[in-house]
Amino acid sequence: MAKPKMGIYGLTGCAGDQLAILNCEDELLDIVSSVELKSFIMAQTGNEECELDIAFVDGTVTQERDLKELREIRERSGLLIAMGTCAVWGGVAGTRNYTPRKTLKEKIYGEKADFLNPLPVKPLSAYVQVDFNLTGCPIEKEEFLKSIASLLHGDLPVLSKFALCTECKMNEYECVLNTRGKLCLGPVTVAGCGARCPGMNIACIGCRGLVDEANVASEVNLFQEKGFSLLDIKNRLHTFVPPGQR
Repeated sequence: MAKPKMGIYGLTGCAGDQLAILNCEDELLDIVSSVELKSFIMAQTGNEECELDIAFVDGTVTQERDLKELREIRERSGLLIAMGTCAVWGGVAGTRNYTPRKTLKEKIYGEKADFLNPLPVKPLSAYVQVDFNLTGCPIEKEEFLKSIASLLHGDLPVLSKFALCTECKMNEYECVLNTRGKLCLGPVTVAGCGARCPGMNIACIGCRGLVDEANVASEVNLFQEKGFSLLDIKNRLHTFVPPGQR
């Protein structure tokens, strides 16, 4: 049976998701031996841009060149998987910012600011068909390995669909919202990280994006009842999920 042809790509972003793959040190040789890795610029030379069975794409579209590359990858890939919060939701590149974009460009680039004309930050699914989302900032090693195993068996991965609060309860962690009064997004954030931050008494900041059917309005009301300002709530909610994405 032929090995699936796979490519791993990065658009504008920190490349943390690609690095998370390289951190699968004990399993990396098994992964490489199970697929034909045609392109992974961070990890190998001699990359071949050809027809692919599976393409993982991290980062987000912020420039025309990103969009051109994304559409080209989509055209020659059987499955396209958005990898990481930037690819799935827009991520920190789309963080709510109250300063006009024109002002930001002028402050950073001065008189030559007009040479840069960035696109509005959106998830990959706003531009092309995405077959599966693997969220996280960065992605979780275990979820990536499960995804590879499922794909090699010809199935789409089945990952956590419930809220991060459930993982807190399963781990018997103290609720940082109720007992410590911290603005925690656990009730509306998708699980999969093992509630790592609440386990260290740090409020969840929503880096994995929103759980399906998240009751954001109810969460906002709860935060306001606990004394948080609407501005602080909005800023926290839109750190990784840009306004208008949900």
